[in-house]
Amino acid sequence: MTINSFATLTALSLLAGQAAAQNADRKFDGITRRDNHLEVRTSDGAYLIKPYSTGIVETTFVPKGESVDPSSHAVVLAPAEVKATLKQKGGSYEYATSGITVTISKSPFRIAYAYKGKPLVAEKRGYIHVQDDVAKGSKDINKGEARTLEAIEFALDKNEALYGAGSRAVGMDRRGHRFTLYNKANYGYGDRSELMGYTMPIALSSKMYAIHFDNPQTGYLDFDSKKNNSLTYEAIGGRKTYQVIAGDTWEDVVGNYTSLTGKQPLPPRWAFGNFAMRFGYHNEKEAVDTVNKFIAEDIPLDAVVFDLYWFGKEVKGTMGNLAWDKDSFPNPEGMIADFKSKGVQTVVITEPFVVDTSRRWQEAVDKQVLATGPDGKPMTYDFFFGHTGIIDIFSKQGKDWYWDIYKGLRQQGVTGVWGDLGEPEMHPTETRHATGMADQVHNIYGHQWARLVAEGYQQDFPAERPFILMRSGYSGTQRYGIIPWSGDVDRGWGGLQSQPEISLQMGMQGVGYMHSDLGGFANPVLDNELYTRWLQYGVFQPVFRPHAQEEVPSEPVYREQRTKALAREAIRLRYRMLPYNYTLGFENNQQGLPLMRPMLYEEPGNAKVRAMSSTYLWGKDFLVTPVLKQGQTRADVYFPARSAWFDFYTGEKQSGGATRSIELAADHVPVYVRAGAFVPMAKVVQTTRDYNTRHIELHYWHDASVRASSGKMYDDDGLTAQAYEQGKYELLHFTSKLQGKALSLQVNSEVGKQYQRPDRGITLTVHTVTAPPSSVRVDGKVAVFGWDDKTFQLTVDLPASDAANRSVDIML
Repeated sequence: MTINSFATLTALSLLAGQAAAQNADRKFDGITRRDNHLEVRTSDGAYLIKPYSTGIVETTFVPKGESVDPSSHAVVLAPAEVKATLKQKGGSYEYATSGITVTISKSPFRIAYAYKGKPLVAEKRGYIHVQDDVAKGSKDINKGEARTLEAIEFALDKNEALYGAGSRAVGMDRRGHRFTLYNKANYGYGDRSELMGYTMPIALSSKMYAIHFDNPQTGYLDFDSKKNNSLTYEAIGGRKTYQVIAGDTWEDVVGNYTSLTGKQPLPPRWAFGNFAMRFGYHNEKEAVDTVNKFIAEDIPLDAVVFDLYWFGKEVKGTMGNLAWDKDSFPNPEGMIADFKSKGVQTVVITEPFVVDTSRRWQEAVDKQVLATGPDGKPMTYDFFFGHTGIIDIFSKQGKDWYWDIYKGLRQQGVTGVWGDLGEPEMHPTETRHATGMADQVHNIYGHQWARLVAEGYQQDFPAERPFILMRSGYSGTQRYGIIPWSGDVDRGWGGLQSQPEISLQMGMQGVGYMHSDLGGFANPVLDNELYTRWLQYGVFQPVFRPHAQEEVPSEPVYREQRTKALAREAIRLRYRMLPYNYTLGFENNQQGLPLMRPMLYEEPGNAKVRAMSSTYLWGKDFLVTPVLKQGQTRADVYFPARSAWFDFYTGEKQSGGATRSIELAADHVPVYVRAGAFVPMAKVVQTTRDYNTRHIELHYWHDASVRASSGKMYDDDGLTAQAYEQGKYELLHFTSKLQGKALSLQVNSEVGKQYQRPDRGITLTVHTVTAPPSSVRVDGKVAVFGWDDKTFQLTVDLPASDAANRSVDIML
């Protein structure tokens, strides 16, 4: 939530000058192999080249007179012992692992990268200084001050597409843009936004590699805006380190990147449910009535979220109170306990600002919690919510003070942290934090804030998974469990149209839970068609959370009957899909796989899908095309070539490798399932507290083209931190095999050492069985089955059993 954005861009300059002469004079001086890295000496410094794995190599430039800065806010992977060779070939050296090869050319000096013999990318000019010569007076300049930027430039192929730079809405192929690296909210944006609250210094290429610039300081990332086949990174200072990441598939590339920067912990299962949320519930009665209305209307619900009225009656002047307003919420512990008894979690908003009219202002000053100005006193300034200071979460005093507040809320029963305005939304350049000036740490403020909460939970509530809803972060923030959203999007069709791109791009950059305020947030727009289509899309995005300004309700229970009925249908489908969706969370935790996946995951060599976000994959097996235009009656759907696809609702088959115009229905968006897919589903529950897998519905989409396939379902208690690592889990493996007319399906249970497999019944539905089978056997015994001559669905019940292995053999 935000009312408006008053943050200004930092004092950065536009790239207008020429490279300093030192770069033209850079000469090769020598090369030395160390234990775990290569040192390449030049006339003006040294390059340190270090492999982390066969798919990751890091390069650091250390100018003469400077020393190595070993600290990284992004990287957590320890370099492995990678077998590497160093060979001289004419005027160059090759430093090679079995994956990445680094070629150092002596004259002219140049560093290039290849993966398994395929050229990836090369430094174009190496690290240089760029002077600002013409940008005085630009809106990006504070007081027209010129600055020197440190830059590095890479040579691109003329045809490669580029992705990355964090959360933006400019089109899937982001080549041709120069992006500011300065987290900044964009209130009420629509179909386009070049700068948002979660930027990252990473570029990914359609050639299946990524370059991560390991430096959080503010700057720019230029994706060939000058049309000279250049990728350029610029920063005001800091580390001169980047990592090149490659792989055989997109799954490998993003998996390697998330190994480098950290995998996302599996959120609590209730995070996959439905949220009640608005700006905002003014008092206990409003919140209680809303929760009870969800129950009465038979619409599943797992959390209620409190915006800033929980600590103050007014929007302005109360930020920083961070304690329940007892007039409006006289018994918060009792209210939270009542919600808990209904299976509903409580989440509250917090911000990093303490205004001088808040009840905690003097406490924050006395305890030296706030960032300071040049005079050493708390840095204060005006913004929308009042005259404010900002918590210095880089200092021990600031972290301890803030965590004590969160700890107290958790002890009251609050189970979710909502961190808003964490860019930070207003962050003057002259602000001083414990570890640096504002522009040096601005982009990692949200990162450190999420870390504060995650590490606080690890210390004081180690058995629990935190829920951390924040809109701003940095490379690697996913390892702290951040659940980011795309900011205060406009309640309009343009706002909806930008959302698939934002989530798909962030998933490629390791941030798998990027999602939107369903229905849109900004402006009091009542558009039932827009609301319905946004929620239908929301079924197939990472977090299902309607949220908006209160003038037009965001909660479906307050919408007119037809809209409410369509919303209920979407939400109930979301709950039916819990086994599949929770397994996507497990895959993200273990492999870094996004929940939403762009089409280039499926067809990396197909140039036609490089810029596609209108259709995407939900996990591996669902193909989703959101309805993004008002009054739309048909949608073009591209069906990937490697599979046949079946309409999730009607069973109609579509062959792969073509785009087709699909007639739209009012009650759902186009959703197709891959031939050979296993999709575990469950009965609808009012809350995930009542969810279990003692009985599941297992759907299999049979097709003669699929001779063998596999799938899985992950389960645990939904609450325990690191349940998988502790052996407190079950993993069901599904396999199919088709030989002639014999279709064999297997379910094999893998359990952790600290887990008891439940007795489980399975209702199996095999789709697209066009004639009644001659026989069906379950665990070797003849079984009763049902077959529908209209839907061509075969149904078989597997009775409850604690057996580790189950089998179904079908003679078609």
